[in-house]
Amino acid sequence: MDMNDDQLLRYSRHILLPQVGVDGQARISAAAVLIVGAGGLGCPVALYLGASGVGRLLLADGDSVDLTNLQRQIGHVSAAIGQNKADSLARSVRAINPEIEVQPIRQTLVGNALHEAVAAVDLVVDASDNFATRHAVNRACVLLGKPLVSGAAIGFSGQLATFDPRHASSPCYHCLFPDQAGEPELRCAEAGVFSPLVGVIGAMQALEALKYLARVGELLVGRLLLWDGLRTDARVMKVPRDPACPVCGPDSSSGRVSVEQA
Repeated sequence: MDMNDDQLLRYSRHILLPQVGVDGQARISAAAVLIVGAGGLGCPVALYLGASGVGRLLLADGDSVDLTNLQRQIGHVSAAIGQNKADSLARSVRAINPEIEVQPIRQTLVGNALHEAVAAVDLVVDASDNFATRHAVNRACVLLGKPLVSGAAIGFSGQLATFDPRHASSPCYHCLFPDQAGEPELRCAEAGVFSPLVGVIGAMQALEALKYLARVGELLVGRLLLWDGLRTDARVMKVPRDPACPVCGPDSSSGRVSVEQA
């Protein structure tokens, strides 16, 4: 990618980093990323990826902006109440960086629509707020061999992991959190969430995504980061792949795409 003078200036603080440079920024600018969820996590992810010059962003969310969202979902403004979240966040990203392509998807992605969206990008960021969506996104990423950055936040606690199904040693989301359909799960509407927490976890999701795209640093593949906002403490746990996993295991119907095939 040949950058013009304005682009060289806009991304100069990335280019100055020896680990990134012009080549790393060019890879970021040539990439496409799907962000599932335009809420508390999706907002900082989209704003940072857009500001960093990711060439094409797909933002998927079927919900509308509500007054209770504005305490933490920093990509939405009061005037957007009642509007679709993907549309609202897309406007905020374009206001920061009008040069990139931002495509709002005004629905909850399921079935073929989910698979088509995942197939169209280089990386998926799961910023959703429920297990059903996380497991569906994980299955699609394993099937299509797409890296997945997954985050979650509730109360004062958050977690972050990156999964890369192209690597035989990488676990998938199901290896870490087996599908427990029917069991109750906490939501922000019932349990509450401290507003900066989603910014912390969302920013770290953006960090993982940009590192992957620029090919720098070490990703959280095979590791789970646990963040305790009350104690300002982080722990990183190793997460092995489950050889009997019904999603990514050898007997699964999803299969794996190797790095050589990708």
